Amino acid sequence: MAAPTSVVLDGPEESVGLRRPRTGAATAFARAYARDRQALVGAAIALLFVALAALAPIVSPHDPLKAEGSERLAPPLTPGFLLGTDEQGRDILSRIIWGGRVSLAVGILPTAVAGALALLLGLMAGYHEGWLDQVIMRVLDVFFALPMVLLAIAIVGFIGPGAINQMFALAVVLVPYSTRVVRTATISMKQAEFVEAARAVGVGHGRLLLRHLLPNVIPPLLVYTTTLVGMMIVAAAGLSFLGLGVQPPTPDWGVMVGNGRLVLYRAAHVATIPGIVIVVVALAFNFIGEGLREALNPRSRR
Repeated sequence: MAAPTSVVLDGPEESVGLRRPRTGAATAFARAYARDRQALVGAAIALLFVALAALAPIVSPHDPLKAEGSERLAPPLTPGFLLGTDEQGRDILSRIIWGGRVSLAVGILPTAVAGALALLLGLMAGYHEGWLDQVIMRVLDVFFALPMVLLAIAIVGFIGPGAINQMFALAVVLVPYSTRVVRTATISMKQAEFVEAARAVGVGHGRLLLRHLLPNVIPPLLVYTTTLVGMMIVAAAGLSFLGLGVQPPTPDWGVMVGNGRLVLYRAAHVATIPGIVIVVVALAFNFIGEGLREALNPRSRR
């Protein structure tokens, strides 16, 4: 989990809300991120799979649902089927490309929704503290009683399988973790000198939250949620593997691994290829998150 970033201010005008141009900060951030080769590789991999998913109707070589009975369990590098076919004769490459639409959405959307809710709850809890902080955090502590994946399985098992229910369950289990990050960052930044100076000149609560605390709370949340995307892709694949997520015949990486386990000894590529894709994409988002953490650290920009 990334620590809240600190902000170094150059003069008293910053403390009362007068902002200077941030082009220099953006340039320093871009240079710091570009120095991290691992982060650049992660960004390239993530963008590649996002582009393939977005352009699936154009780049997909076959219909992902069309079965070729004569080509069942064809190995990789078979003419016309670069990654081979599955147990029904469907092109694995096409199903991976189309499955990226579902798997990436299930990884990104719940994380974004949970981050938005956590931003609201964490700011309220960290800024006001007192009884409001106690109520919010004690309610969220209930969700920490069960491991994240087990809680997601319980929620989906209760409301029923499906992509929408899967995303809802993942968003619910992420809110407590993201809220704790925002609350910690808010409490830390609330004690900063520029916030105290803003209070001293009569800045109201609303402006203090929006102009001073919010911009400094978003970076650690962004870093944390970026690393969570990879975890959610793996968790979503696990739910689909168990039959609690996306339902066949819809292409999904988790569904592909689940179906491939039935023919693992006859054609291992049916399960291993989508499994490798899941691991690679999850690692890519982890690399991006680590790169953001380093680039947003003021000491790395020197």
